[in-house]
Amino acid sequence: MASHSRGFHLITGEIERALPEVSDLSIGILHLFIQHTSASLTINENADPTVRQDLESHFNQFVPEGAPYYRHDYEGDDDMPAHIKTTIIGPALTIPITKGRLNLGTWQGIYLCEHRNHGGARNVVATLHGE
Repeated sequence: MASHSRGFHLITGEIERALPEVSDLSIGILHLFIQHTSASLTINENADPTVRQDLESHFNQFVPEGAPYYRHDYEGDDDMPAHIKTTIIGPALTIPITKGRLNLGTWQGIYLCEHRNHGGARNVVATLHGE
């Protein structure tokens, strides 16, 4: 997956374009797993971009940078907070597939949560099961 700036990014379309095989499944499961310790995946609001902005603002308040008790700061002030945010949000999603489509709710979308200022490209492993 291409590099994203810090923040919460709606990637549903990217995932769907990368997995045309989903349309061949009448029923199934898509499992997504991000292979990083400073970025995470979640499902949330797909229509209003202010939700993504508010999530970024909230997590920056909730998990501040530069806390004096952090010991793991070798890669900068965003290093340890990125690991904490990833632990809270998580690295994986499981999404049902129904009639060849991801069975997300009307207002749901898949987010890549980039917690580093310069995270770089991210690897997302996708596993499809179904018939």
